[in-house]
Amino acid sequence: MDVKNLSNNGLVSFIKKTYPVSDFTANFIADNFEPVILSKYQLTLREGSINSDYIFLEKGYMRSYVLDIDGNEVTTNIFKPDEMVFEVESYFQRKPSKENIEAITSCVVWIGKYEKCQRLFHTLPEFREFGRAILVRGFTELKKRTISMIKEKSEKRYEDLLSESPDIFRHVPLKFIASYLGITNTSLSRLRKTT
Repeated sequence: MDVKNLSNNGLVSFIKKTYPVSDFTANFIADNFEPVILSKYQLTLREGSINSDYIFLEKGYMRSYVLDIDGNEVTTNIFKPDEMVFEVESYFQRKPSKENIEAITSCVVWIGKYEKCQRLFHTLPEFREFGRAILVRGFTELKKRTISMIKEKSEKRYEDLLSESPDIFRHVPLKFIASYLGITNTSLSRLRKTT
């Protein structure tokens, strides 16, 4: 696949769905993003680096993960098509990231570099509102997940993920899903047999 042949129509549509703007404004914002094709398991952010990419995931699946105190990978998020991918603290506060972000499959993404996006945030109220909507959505999902990890059994977390994002189970290795759900691979296999 050649990036030169990629259309940003998916990004334009996503911008308009996230925050109502004119076609002209949505296209203007999208023109500040560059298409990139990621190969499977390609890192877009490494722990200790500063996140400078504001990524729209058009096709494919990505994840963020950290290493626990024993050096094991723990998946902190799984990103699916039509989502923004970035590490909030590192991106906005310019701090070294504590997370890694990688493509799980080959992916088509649109990358807005930090400097370009900052210009848009400071000069275009519609982009600020778009960014705010993305942050609210992300914070809401994080809060929901945090409460779920505390209050709900693994069976319920699994059922909710299966109900909300069934495609994840076709594209994402089960070990990443198990880690994201906070359970072992064996427990996930058992849950999958019972449903």
